[in-house]
Amino acid sequence: MDFKTAVANEILDALKGAFGEVEIAPADIAAALEIPPDTAMGDYAFPCFKLSKALRKSPMMIADALAGAIHADFLHKVESVKGYLNFFIDRATYAEKVLGLALSQGERYGADDSGAGKTVVLDYSSINIAKRFHIGHLSTTMIGNSLVRLHRFFGWNAVGVNHLGDWGTQFGKMIAAYKRWGDHDTVAAGGVDEMVKLYVRFNAEAEKDEALNDEGRAWFKKIEDGDPEALEIFNWFKSVTLKDAERVYDMLGVKFDSYAGESFYNDKMQPIIDELKEKGLLIEDKGAQIVDLQDYGMPPALILRSDGATLYITRDLAAAKYRKDTYNFDKSLYVVAYQQDLHFRQLFKVLELMGYDWYKQCEHVSFGMVSFGGEALSTRQGHVVYLDDLLTQAVHKARALIEEKSPELDNKDEVARQVGIGAVVFFDLYNNRIKDIDFTWERALNFDGETGPYVQYTHARACSVLRKAEALEKAAPDYAALSDPFSQDVVRLIEQFPDVLKSAVTRSEPSMVTRFAVDLAQAFNKFYYENKVMVEDGGVRAARLLLTDAVRQVLKQALYLIGVEAPERM
Repeated sequence: MDFKTAVANEILDALKGAFGEVEIAPADIAAALEIPPDTAMGDYAFPCFKLSKALRKSPMMIADALAGAIHADFLHKVESVKGYLNFFIDRATYAEKVLGLALSQGERYGADDSGAGKTVVLDYSSINIAKRFHIGHLSTTMIGNSLVRLHRFFGWNAVGVNHLGDWGTQFGKMIAAYKRWGDHDTVAAGGVDEMVKLYVRFNAEAEKDEALNDEGRAWFKKIEDGDPEALEIFNWFKSVTLKDAERVYDMLGVKFDSYAGESFYNDKMQPIIDELKEKGLLIEDKGAQIVDLQDYGMPPALILRSDGATLYITRDLAAAKYRKDTYNFDKSLYVVAYQQDLHFRQLFKVLELMGYDWYKQCEHVSFGMVSFGGEALSTRQGHVVYLDDLLTQAVHKARALIEEKSPELDNKDEVARQVGIGAVVFFDLYNNRIKDIDFTWERALNFDGETGPYVQYTHARACSVLRKAEALEKAAPDYAALSDPFSQDVVRLIEQFPDVLKSAVTRSEPSMVTRFAVDLAQAFNKFYYENKVMVEDGGVRAARLLLTDAVRQVLKQALYLIGVEAPERM
Protein backbone atom coordinates (compact mmCIF):
# COMPACT_ATOMS: atom_id res chain seq x y z
CA MET A 1 0.00 0.00 0.00
CA ASP A 2 1.35 3.40 -1.02
CA PHE A 3 0.21 5.50 1.93
CA LYS A 4 1.21 8.77 0.34
CA THR A 5 -1.00 8.10 -2.69
CA ALA A 6 -3.79 6.74 -0.47
CA VAL A 7 -3.76 9.91 1.65
CA ALA A 8 -3.71 12.08 -1.50
CA ASN A 9 -6.77 10.23 -2.86
CA GLU A 10 -8.63 10.72 0.43
CA ILE A 11 -7.90 14.47 0.28
CA LEU A 12 -9.09 14.66 -3.34
CA ASP A 13 -12.35 12.79 -2.55
CA ALA A 14 -12.97 15.02 0.48
CA LEU A 15 -12.31 18.14 -1.59
CA LYS A 16 -14.87 17.07 -4.18
CA GLY A 17 -17.39 16.24 -1.46
CA ALA A 18 -16.93 19.51 0.41
CA PHE A 19 -16.26 21.99 -2.42
CA GLY A 20 -17.28 20.32 -5.70
CA GLU A 21 -14.89 19.76 -8.59
CA VAL A 22 -11.41 21.16 -7.88
CA GLU A 23 -8.76 21.58 -10.58
CA ILE A 24 -5.93 19.73 -8.89
CA ALA A 25 -4.39 16.35 -9.75
CA PRO A 26 -3.77 13.57 -7.21
CA ALA A 27 -0.07 13.70 -8.08
CA ASP A 28 0.06 17.40 -7.15
CA ILE A 29 -1.59 16.67 -3.82
CA ALA A 30 0.85 13.82 -3.16
CA ALA A 31 3.77 16.08 -4.05
CA ALA A 32 2.55 18.69 -1.57
CA LEU A 33 2.31 16.21 1.31
CA GLU A 34 4.98 16.73 3.95
CA ILE A 35 6.45 14.43 6.57
CA PRO A 36 6.34 16.33 9.89
CA PRO A 37 9.60 16.56 11.86
CA ASP A 38 7.83 15.13 14.92
CA THR A 39 5.54 12.11 14.71
CA ALA A 40 3.33 13.75 17.35
CA MET A 41 2.26 16.04 14.49
CA GLY A 42 1.27 13.09 12.30
CA ASP A 43 2.76 10.82 9.67
CA TYR A 44 1.79 13.15 6.82
CA ALA A 45 0.75 16.79 6.73
CA PHE A 46 -1.03 18.64 3.94
CA PRO A 47 -0.69 22.46 3.89
CA CYS A 48 -4.11 23.81 2.89
CA PHE A 49 -2.57 27.21 2.08
CA LYS A 50 -2.01 25.86 -1.45
CA LEU A 51 -5.81 25.62 -1.96
CA SER A 52 -6.77 28.90 -0.33
CA LYS A 53 -6.66 31.05 -3.47
CA ALA A 54 -8.53 28.58 -5.69
CA LEU A 55 -11.27 27.90 -3.11
CA ARG A 56 -11.37 31.50 -1.81
CA LYS A 57 -11.40 30.27 1.76
CA SER A 58 -8.93 30.48 4.61
CA PRO A 59 -6.53 27.52 5.07
CA MET A 60 -8.05 26.91 8.52
CA MET A 61 -11.59 26.62 7.11
CA ILE A 62 -10.43 24.25 4.37
CA ALA A 63 -8.52 22.07 6.87
CA ASP A 64 -11.51 21.93 9.23
CA ALA A 65 -13.88 20.92 6.42
CA LEU A 66 -11.58 18.22 5.11
CA ALA A 67 -10.74 16.80 8.55
CA GLY A 68 -14.42 16.14 9.21
CA ALA A 69 -14.94 14.47 5.84
CA ILE A 70 -12.11 11.91 5.85
CA HIS A 71 -12.82 8.50 7.46
CA ALA A 72 -10.53 5.81 6.00
CA ASP A 73 -9.86 2.43 7.63
CA PHE A 74 -6.11 2.83 7.38
CA LEU A 75 -6.20 6.14 9.26
CA HIS A 76 -6.15 6.33 13.06
CA LYS A 77 -7.19 9.99 13.03
CA VAL A 78 -7.07 13.24 11.02
CA GLU A 79 -6.48 16.62 12.68
CA SER A 80 -6.85 20.21 11.52
CA VAL A 81 -4.11 22.37 13.03
CA LYS A 82 -3.52 25.99 11.93
CA GLY A 83 -4.24 25.38 8.27
CA TYR A 84 -2.52 22.00 8.14
CA LEU A 85 -4.29 18.68 7.74
CA ASN A 86 -2.38 16.12 9.84
CA PHE A 87 -2.81 12.42 9.12
CA PHE A 88 -2.10 9.66 11.62
CA ILE A 89 -1.87 6.21 10.02
CA ASP A 90 -3.19 3.26 12.02
CA ARG A 91 0.04 1.87 13.48
CA ALA A 92 -0.68 -1.84 13.02
CA THR A 93 -1.94 -1.35 9.45
CA TYR A 94 1.07 0.83 8.65
CA ALA A 95 3.56 -1.78 9.86
CA GLU A 96 1.74 -4.62 8.09
CA LYS A 97 1.59 -2.88 4.72
CA VAL A 98 5.13 -1.44 4.73
CA LEU A 99 6.83 -4.65 5.87
CA GLY A 100 4.65 -6.75 3.60
CA LEU A 101 5.63 -4.70 0.56
CA ALA A 102 9.35 -4.63 1.44
CA LEU A 103 9.61 -8.36 2.07
CA SER A 104 7.47 -9.39 -0.90
CA GLN A 105 9.64 -7.38 -3.29
CA GLY A 106 12.88 -8.61 -1.74
CA GLU A 107 16.03 -7.23 -3.36
CA ARG A 108 13.90 -5.23 -5.79
CA TYR A 109 12.26 -3.22 -2.99
CA GLY A 110 12.66 0.44 -3.84
CA ALA A 111 13.34 -0.22 -7.52
CA ASP A 112 11.23 0.57 -10.55
CA ASP A 113 11.66 0.47 -14.33
CA SER A 114 12.00 4.23 -14.82
CA GLY A 115 15.34 3.71 -16.58
CA ALA A 116 14.22 0.86 -18.85
CA GLY A 117 15.36 1.44 -22.43
CA LYS A 118 17.63 4.31 -21.38
CA THR A 119 21.43 4.50 -21.37
CA VAL A 120 23.69 6.46 -19.05
CA VAL A 121 27.43 6.81 -19.67
CA LEU A 122 29.47 7.43 -16.53
CA ASP A 123 33.01 8.78 -16.81
CA TYR A 124 34.75 8.10 -13.49
CA SER A 125 38.00 7.11 -11.77
CA SER A 126 40.14 8.18 -14.75
CA ILE A 127 43.50 7.20 -13.31
CA ASN A 128 46.78 8.41 -14.77
CA ILE A 129 49.20 6.12 -16.52
CA ALA A 130 52.60 5.64 -14.87
CA LYS A 131 51.18 6.71 -11.49
CA ARG A 132 49.94 4.52 -8.70
CA PHE A 133 46.32 4.59 -7.63
CA HIS A 134 46.23 7.06 -4.71
CA ILE A 135 43.46 8.19 -2.39
CA GLY A 136 42.82 11.25 -4.55
CA HIS A 137 41.08 8.85 -6.95
CA LEU A 138 38.92 7.21 -4.27
CA SER A 139 35.99 9.66 -4.42
CA THR A 140 35.56 9.64 -8.20
CA THR A 141 35.90 5.85 -8.24
CA MET A 142 33.39 5.11 -5.49
CA ILE A 143 30.87 7.84 -6.39
CA GLY A 144 30.95 6.58 -9.97
CA ASN A 145 30.66 2.94 -8.88
CA SER A 146 27.66 3.75 -6.68
CA LEU A 147 25.95 5.72 -9.45
CA VAL A 148 26.45 2.81 -11.85
CA ARG A 149 24.78 0.47 -9.33
CA LEU A 150 21.96 2.91 -8.57
CA HIS A 151 21.15 3.46 -12.24
CA ARG A 152 21.16 -0.27 -12.97
CA PHE A 153 18.86 -0.75 -9.95
CA PHE A 154 16.33 1.47 -11.74
CA GLY A 155 16.68 -0.37 -15.05
CA TRP A 156 19.19 1.88 -16.83
CA ASN A 157 21.82 0.48 -19.15
CA ALA A 158 24.85 1.96 -17.36
CA VAL A 159 28.18 2.14 -19.20
CA GLY A 160 31.19 2.72 -16.93
CA VAL A 161 34.09 4.46 -18.68
CA ASN A 162 37.58 4.83 -17.20
CA HIS A 163 38.86 7.81 -19.21
CA LEU A 164 42.55 7.08 -18.69
CA GLY A 165 44.96 9.97 -18.36
CA ASP A 166 47.34 8.63 -20.98
CA TRP A 167 48.27 11.66 -23.07
CA GLY A 168 50.42 14.72 -22.51
CA THR A 169 53.98 15.96 -22.10
CA GLN A 170 54.39 14.10 -18.81
CA PHE A 171 54.68 10.85 -20.75
CA GLY A 172 57.54 12.29 -22.76
CA LYS A 173 59.16 13.22 -19.46
CA MET A 174 58.60 9.68 -18.17
CA ILE A 175 60.33 8.20 -21.21
CA ALA A 176 63.19 10.72 -20.94
CA ALA A 177 63.64 9.77 -17.28
CA TYR A 178 63.51 6.07 -18.12
CA LYS A 179 66.10 6.45 -20.90
CA ARG A 180 68.43 8.42 -18.59
CA TRP A 181 68.17 6.57 -15.28
CA GLY A 182 65.95 3.52 -15.66
CA ASP A 183 66.27 0.02 -17.03
CA HIS A 184 63.71 -2.57 -18.11
CA ASP A 185 64.31 -5.14 -15.38
CA THR A 186 64.16 -2.60 -12.54
CA VAL A 187 60.90 -1.08 -13.81
CA ALA A 188 59.42 -4.53 -14.53
CA ALA A 189 60.19 -5.61 -10.97
CA GLY A 190 59.24 -2.33 -9.27
CA GLY A 191 56.25 -1.57 -11.48
CA VAL A 192 54.49 1.76 -11.07
CA ASP A 193 56.48 2.54 -7.91
CA GLU A 194 59.66 2.59 -9.97
CA MET A 195 58.04 4.78 -12.63
CA VAL A 196 56.94 7.26 -9.96
CA LYS A 197 60.51 7.44 -8.62
CA LEU A 198 61.74 8.26 -12.12
CA TYR A 199 59.04 10.93 -12.57
CA VAL A 200 59.79 12.57 -9.20
CA ARG A 201 63.52 12.53 -9.98
CA PHE A 202 62.93 14.05 -13.43
CA ASN A 203 60.98 17.00 -11.98
CA ALA A 204 63.60 17.57 -9.29
CA GLU A 205 66.41 17.54 -11.87
CA ALA A 206 64.43 19.70 -14.32
CA GLU A 207 64.25 22.48 -11.73
CA LYS A 208 68.03 22.70 -12.00
CA ASP A 209 68.31 22.01 -15.73
CA GLU A 210 65.54 23.42 -17.95
CA ALA A 211 66.92 21.50 -20.95
CA LEU A 212 65.44 18.33 -19.46
CA ASN A 213 61.93 19.67 -20.11
CA ASP A 214 62.83 20.16 -23.78
CA GLU A 215 63.97 16.55 -23.83
CA GLY A 216 60.63 15.45 -22.36
CA ARG A 217 58.69 17.48 -24.94
CA ALA A 218 60.75 15.91 -27.72
CA TRP A 219 59.91 12.39 -26.55
CA PHE A 220 56.21 13.24 -26.37
CA LYS A 221 56.40 14.54 -29.94
CA LYS A 222 57.80 11.13 -30.89
CA ILE A 223 54.76 9.48 -29.25
CA GLU A 224 52.45 11.78 -31.24
CA ASP A 225 54.33 11.00 -34.45
CA GLY A 226 54.12 7.24 -33.88
CA ASP A 227 57.83 6.63 -33.29
CA PRO A 228 58.15 2.82 -32.73
CA GLU A 229 60.53 3.03 -29.73
CA ALA A 230 58.50 5.77 -28.02
CA LEU A 231 55.22 3.88 -28.55
CA GLU A 232 56.69 0.61 -27.31
CA ILE A 233 57.84 2.17 -24.03
CA PHE A 234 54.60 4.19 -23.71
CA ASN A 235 52.35 1.13 -24.21
CA TRP A 236 54.48 -0.89 -21.81
CA PHE A 237 54.02 1.81 -19.15
CA LYS A 238 50.24 1.58 -19.74
CA SER A 239 50.08 -2.20 -19.36
CA VAL A 240 52.12 -2.11 -16.13
CA THR A 241 49.90 0.66 -14.71
CA LEU A 242 46.63 -1.09 -15.58
CA LYS A 243 47.82 -4.34 -14.06
CA ASP A 244 48.55 -2.49 -10.81
CA ALA A 245 45.23 -0.61 -10.96
CA GLU A 246 43.18 -3.77 -11.61
CA ARG A 247 44.45 -5.17 -8.33
CA VAL A 248 43.05 -2.13 -6.48
CA TYR A 249 39.79 -2.18 -8.44
CA ASP A 250 39.37 -5.83 -7.49
CA MET A 251 39.80 -4.90 -3.83
CA LEU A 252 37.07 -2.27 -4.22
CA GLY A 253 34.75 -4.47 -6.30
CA VAL A 254 34.79 -1.96 -9.18
CA LYS A 255 34.55 -2.90 -12.87
CA PHE A 256 34.49 -0.85 -16.08
CA ASP A 257 33.00 -1.40 -19.51
CA SER A 258 35.59 0.75 -21.29
CA TYR A 259 39.15 1.93 -20.70
CA ALA A 260 39.13 4.32 -23.66
CA GLY A 261 41.42 7.10 -22.46
CA GLU A 262 42.72 10.34 -23.92
CA SER A 263 45.04 8.66 -26.44
CA PHE A 264 42.05 6.75 -27.87
CA TYR A 265 40.71 10.05 -29.25
CA ASN A 266 43.97 11.10 -30.92
CA ASP A 267 42.60 10.31 -34.38
CA LYS A 268 39.10 11.56 -33.58
CA MET A 269 39.92 15.21 -32.85
CA GLN A 270 40.52 16.49 -36.39
CA PRO A 271 36.86 16.03 -37.46
CA ILE A 272 35.83 18.06 -34.40
CA ILE A 273 38.36 20.80 -35.26
CA ASP A 274 37.15 20.82 -38.88
CA GLU A 275 33.53 21.06 -37.73
CA LEU A 276 34.32 23.98 -35.42
CA LYS A 277 35.94 25.76 -38.38
CA GLU A 278 33.03 25.00 -40.74
CA LYS A 279 30.53 26.39 -38.22
CA GLY A 280 32.57 29.57 -37.77
CA LEU A 281 33.26 28.87 -34.12
CA LEU A 282 37.05 28.60 -34.30
CA ILE A 283 38.97 31.87 -34.33
CA GLU A 284 42.68 32.64 -34.16
CA ASP A 285 44.08 34.38 -31.10
CA LYS A 286 47.84 35.00 -30.87
CA GLY A 287 48.49 31.98 -33.07
CA ALA A 288 46.21 29.70 -31.05
CA GLN A 289 42.75 28.47 -32.10
CA ILE A 290 39.95 29.27 -29.64
CA VAL A 291 36.18 29.30 -29.25
CA ASP A 292 35.23 32.70 -27.84
CA LEU A 293 32.91 32.29 -24.84
CA GLN A 294 33.06 35.87 -23.56
CA ASP A 295 29.33 36.41 -24.24
CA TYR A 296 28.63 33.54 -21.83
CA GLY A 297 30.77 34.87 -18.98
CA MET A 298 33.62 32.42 -19.54
CA PRO A 299 37.20 32.69 -20.79
CA PRO A 300 37.86 31.30 -24.28
CA ALA A 301 38.00 27.53 -24.83
CA LEU A 302 41.51 26.86 -26.12
CA ILE A 303 41.21 24.17 -28.82
CA LEU A 304 44.71 24.26 -30.36
CA ARG A 305 47.88 25.80 -28.97
CA SER A 306 49.98 28.04 -31.18
CA ASP A 307 52.23 25.02 -31.89
CA GLY A 308 49.20 23.00 -33.05
CA ALA A 309 49.01 20.82 -29.92
CA THR A 310 45.57 19.75 -28.70
CA LEU A 311 44.27 20.16 -25.16
CA TYR A 312 41.95 18.40 -22.70
CA ILE A 313 38.87 20.09 -24.09
CA THR A 314 39.74 19.06 -27.66
CA ARG A 315 39.86 15.44 -26.57
CA ASP A 316 36.76 15.79 -24.39
CA LEU A 317 34.79 17.19 -27.34
CA ALA A 318 35.85 14.19 -29.41
CA ALA A 319 35.03 11.84 -26.51
CA ALA A 320 31.55 13.36 -26.00
CA LYS A 321 30.75 12.98 -29.72
CA TYR A 322 32.11 9.43 -29.81
CA ARG A 323 30.07 8.40 -26.75
CA LYS A 324 26.86 9.84 -28.18
CA ASP A 325 27.48 8.12 -31.53
CA THR A 326 28.47 4.82 -29.90
CA TYR A 327 26.07 4.51 -26.97
CA ASN A 328 23.31 7.00 -27.91
CA PHE A 329 23.12 7.94 -24.24
CA ASP A 330 20.16 9.59 -22.55
CA LYS A 331 22.48 10.89 -19.85
CA SER A 332 26.25 11.39 -19.71
CA LEU A 333 27.79 11.93 -16.27
CA TYR A 334 31.32 13.16 -15.61
CA VAL A 335 32.37 12.31 -12.04
CA VAL A 336 35.24 14.80 -11.71
CA ALA A 337 36.41 17.12 -8.90
CA TYR A 338 34.86 20.58 -8.64
CA GLN A 339 38.12 22.27 -9.70
CA GLN A 340 37.16 21.28 -13.24
CA ASP A 341 33.81 23.09 -13.07
CA LEU A 342 34.86 25.77 -15.58
CA HIS A 343 36.23 23.14 -17.95
CA PHE A 344 32.90 21.32 -18.09
CA ARG A 345 30.87 24.52 -18.41
CA GLN A 346 33.06 25.39 -21.40
CA LEU A 347 32.76 21.86 -22.81
CA PHE A 348 28.97 21.80 -22.61
CA LYS A 349 28.68 25.34 -24.02
CA VAL A 350 30.88 24.48 -27.04
CA LEU A 351 28.74 21.37 -27.67
CA GLU A 352 25.66 23.59 -27.53
CA LEU A 353 27.19 26.11 -29.97
CA MET A 354 28.02 23.23 -32.33
CA GLY A 355 24.28 22.56 -32.48
CA TYR A 356 24.19 19.34 -30.46
CA ASP A 357 20.92 19.34 -28.50
CA TRP A 358 22.19 16.45 -26.42
CA TYR A 359 24.52 18.80 -24.55
CA LYS A 360 21.57 19.05 -22.12
CA GLN A 361 22.04 15.36 -21.31
CA CYS A 362 25.61 15.98 -20.10
CA GLU A 363 26.19 16.65 -16.40
CA HIS A 364 29.29 17.36 -14.33
CA VAL A 365 28.95 15.39 -11.08
CA SER A 366 31.45 17.37 -9.06
CA PHE A 367 32.95 16.42 -5.71
CA GLY A 368 35.30 17.91 -3.13
CA MET A 369 39.04 17.53 -3.07
CA VAL A 370 40.83 14.89 -1.05
CA SER A 371 43.76 15.77 1.16
CA PHE A 372 45.66 13.72 3.69
CA GLY A 373 46.57 15.08 7.10
CA GLY A 374 45.69 18.56 5.87
CA GLU A 375 48.10 18.42 2.91
CA ALA A 376 47.21 18.34 -0.78
CA LEU A 377 48.36 15.28 -2.69
CA SER A 378 51.13 15.66 -5.29
CA THR A 379 52.86 12.83 -7.13
CA ARG A 380 55.34 15.32 -8.55
CA GLN A 381 56.49 16.31 -5.05
CA GLY A 382 56.25 12.77 -3.73
CA HIS A 383 53.48 13.59 -1.21
CA VAL A 384 50.90 10.90 -1.85
CA VAL A 385 49.06 8.14 0.02
CA TYR A 386 48.48 5.04 -2.06
CA LEU A 387 45.03 3.55 -1.92
CA ASP A 388 46.10 -0.07 -1.64
CA ASP A 389 48.21 0.87 1.42
CA LEU A 390 45.16 2.50 3.04
CA LEU A 391 42.92 -0.47 2.22
CA THR A 392 45.49 -3.00 3.44
CA GLN A 393 45.91 -1.15 6.75
CA ALA A 394 42.12 -1.01 7.15
CA VAL A 395 41.86 -4.78 6.63
CA HIS A 396 44.67 -5.40 9.15
CA LYS A 397 42.92 -3.22 11.74
CA ALA A 398 39.62 -5.02 11.12
CA ARG A 399 41.38 -8.37 11.51
CA ALA A 400 42.84 -7.32 14.87
CA LEU A 401 39.43 -6.16 16.13
CA ILE A 402 37.79 -9.41 15.04
CA GLU A 403 40.49 -11.39 16.84
CA GLU A 404 39.79 -9.37 19.97
CA LYS A 405 35.98 -9.34 19.89
CA SER A 406 34.98 -12.44 17.90
CA PRO A 407 37.84 -14.96 18.23
CA GLU A 408 35.48 -17.86 17.41
CA LEU A 409 34.46 -16.40 14.01
CA ASP A 410 35.05 -18.91 11.22
CA ASN A 411 36.01 -16.77 8.21
CA LYS A 412 38.01 -14.01 9.93
CA ASP A 413 40.09 -13.04 6.90
CA GLU A 414 37.06 -12.68 4.62
CA VAL A 415 35.11 -10.62 7.16
CA ALA A 416 38.19 -8.47 7.86
CA ARG A 417 38.40 -7.71 4.13
CA GLN A 418 34.70 -6.80 3.95
CA VAL A 419 34.82 -4.63 7.07
CA GLY A 420 38.17 -2.93 6.45
CA ILE A 421 37.48 -1.94 2.85
CA GLY A 422 33.88 -1.13 3.71
CA ALA A 423 35.11 1.31 6.39
CA VAL A 424 37.17 3.29 3.88
CA VAL A 425 34.46 3.37 1.19
CA PHE A 426 31.72 4.30 3.66
CA PHE A 427 33.89 7.09 5.12
CA ASP A 428 34.44 8.49 1.64
CA LEU A 429 30.74 8.44 0.71
CA TYR A 430 29.29 9.57 4.03
CA ASN A 431 29.27 13.34 3.47
CA ASN A 432 27.67 15.30 0.64
CA ARG A 433 29.97 14.75 -2.34
CA ILE A 434 30.76 18.45 -2.80
CA LYS A 435 32.48 18.60 0.60
CA ASP A 436 36.25 18.30 0.80
CA ILE A 437 37.59 15.20 2.56
CA ASP A 438 40.66 15.22 4.77
CA PHE A 439 41.84 11.69 5.40
CA THR A 440 43.80 10.77 8.50
CA TRP A 441 44.60 7.19 9.41
CA GLU A 442 42.58 7.56 12.63
CA ARG A 443 39.42 8.89 10.96
CA ALA A 444 39.52 6.66 7.89
CA LEU A 445 39.97 3.53 10.00
CA ASN A 446 37.60 4.48 12.81
CA PHE A 447 35.04 1.71 13.27
CA ASP A 448 32.93 3.47 15.92
CA GLY A 449 30.01 5.85 15.47
CA GLU A 450 28.37 6.63 12.13
CA THR A 451 30.55 4.28 10.11
CA GLY A 452 30.44 1.40 7.68
CA PRO A 453 31.41 -1.21 10.30
CA TYR A 454 28.58 0.02 12.55
CA VAL A 455 26.03 -0.53 9.76
CA GLN A 456 27.62 -3.87 8.82
CA TYR A 457 27.47 -4.99 12.47
CA THR A 458 23.78 -4.05 12.63
CA HIS A 459 23.14 -6.15 9.52
CA ALA A 460 25.04 -9.07 11.09
CA ARG A 461 23.02 -8.66 14.30
CA ALA A 462 19.75 -8.88 12.35
CA CYS A 463 21.06 -12.02 10.59
CA SER A 464 21.97 -13.53 13.97
CA VAL A 465 18.47 -12.91 15.37
CA LEU A 466 16.88 -14.53 12.33
CA ARG A 467 19.16 -17.58 12.56
CA LYS A 468 18.16 -18.13 16.20
CA ALA A 469 14.49 -17.95 15.24
CA GLU A 470 14.70 -20.63 12.53
CA ALA A 471 14.06 -23.49 14.97
CA LEU A 472 11.12 -21.78 16.70
CA GLU A 473 7.48 -22.43 15.93
CA LYS A 474 5.98 -20.04 13.36
CA ALA A 475 2.94 -17.95 14.27
CA ALA A 476 0.72 -15.34 12.62
CA PRO A 477 2.25 -11.90 13.22
CA ASP A 478 0.49 -9.52 15.61
CA TYR A 479 1.22 -6.18 13.95
CA ALA A 480 -0.19 -4.28 16.93
CA ALA A 481 3.08 -5.24 18.63
CA LEU A 482 4.80 -2.80 16.27
CA SER A 483 2.76 0.20 17.39
CA ASP A 484 5.36 1.52 19.83
CA PRO A 485 7.51 4.55 18.79
CA PHE A 486 10.74 2.52 18.39
CA SER A 487 9.13 0.02 16.02
CA GLN A 488 7.35 2.78 14.13
CA ASP A 489 10.61 4.73 13.62
CA VAL A 490 12.07 1.66 11.89
CA VAL A 491 8.95 1.07 9.77
CA ARG A 492 8.87 4.73 8.72
CA LEU A 493 12.48 4.58 7.52
CA ILE A 494 11.84 1.37 5.58
CA GLU A 495 8.89 3.06 3.86
CA GLN A 496 11.14 6.01 2.91
CA PHE A 497 13.83 3.80 1.31
CA PRO A 498 12.42 3.94 -2.26
CA ASP A 499 12.21 7.75 -2.15
CA VAL A 500 15.76 7.98 -0.81
CA LEU A 501 17.05 5.89 -3.73
CA LYS A 502 15.12 7.92 -6.30
CA SER A 503 16.52 11.14 -4.88
CA ALA A 504 20.03 9.70 -4.84
CA VAL A 505 19.79 8.87 -8.56
CA THR A 506 18.15 12.17 -9.52
CA ARG A 507 20.72 14.22 -7.59
CA SER A 508 23.69 11.92 -8.30
CA GLU A 509 24.26 11.84 -4.53
CA PRO A 510 25.26 8.44 -3.04
CA SER A 511 25.69 10.00 0.41
CA MET A 512 21.90 10.03 0.73
CA VAL A 513 22.00 6.22 0.74
CA THR A 514 24.98 6.14 3.11
CA ARG A 515 23.30 8.40 5.66
CA PHE A 516 20.03 6.51 5.33
CA ALA A 517 21.86 3.28 6.20
CA VAL A 518 23.18 4.90 9.40
CA ASP A 519 19.73 6.22 10.32
CA LEU A 520 18.14 2.80 9.83
CA ALA A 521 20.90 1.02 11.76
CA GLN A 522 20.51 3.45 14.68
CA ALA A 523 16.71 3.12 14.67
CA PHE A 524 16.91 -0.67 14.59
CA ASN A 525 19.40 -0.81 17.45
CA LYS A 526 17.10 1.37 19.58
CA PHE A 527 14.21 -0.94 18.71
CA TYR A 528 16.34 -3.97 19.57
CA TYR A 529 17.24 -2.65 23.02
CA GLU A 530 13.69 -1.51 23.82
CA ASN A 531 11.80 -4.54 22.46
CA LYS A 532 12.87 -8.09 23.10
CA VAL A 533 12.42 -10.08 19.88
CA MET A 534 12.52 -13.64 21.23
CA VAL A 535 9.43 -13.39 23.46
CA GLU A 536 7.04 -16.23 24.39
CA ASP A 537 4.08 -14.67 22.58
CA GLY A 538 4.30 -16.15 19.07
CA GLY A 539 2.37 -13.32 17.38
CA VAL A 540 4.53 -10.58 18.91
CA ARG A 541 7.70 -12.53 18.13
CA ALA A 542 6.62 -13.09 14.51
CA ALA A 543 5.90 -9.38 13.97
CA ARG A 544 9.27 -8.33 15.42
CA LEU A 545 11.06 -10.96 13.34
CA LEU A 546 9.42 -9.60 10.18
CA LEU A 547 10.66 -6.13 11.06
CA THR A 548 14.16 -7.54 11.71
CA ASP A 549 14.12 -9.34 8.36
CA ALA A 550 13.08 -6.18 6.52
CA VAL A 551 15.90 -4.25 8.20
CA ARG A 552 18.40 -6.95 7.21
CA GLN A 553 17.23 -6.84 3.60
CA VAL A 554 17.17 -3.03 3.28
CA LEU A 555 20.57 -2.55 4.97
CA LYS A 556 22.14 -5.14 2.67
CA GLN A 557 20.69 -3.43 -0.39
CA ALA A 558 21.72 0.04 0.78
CA LEU A 559 25.28 -1.14 1.42
CA TYR A 560 25.45 -2.84 -1.98
CA LEU A 561 24.32 0.33 -3.75
CA ILE A 562 27.24 2.29 -2.26
CA GLY A 563 29.74 -0.49 -2.97
CA VAL A 564 30.04 -2.01 0.50
CA GLU A 565 29.57 -5.71 1.36
CA ALA A 566 27.29 -6.95 4.15
CA PRO A 567 28.77 -9.77 6.28
CA GLU A 568 26.23 -12.09 7.90
CA ARG A 569 28.49 -12.77 10.87
CA MET A 570 30.90 -10.41 12.62
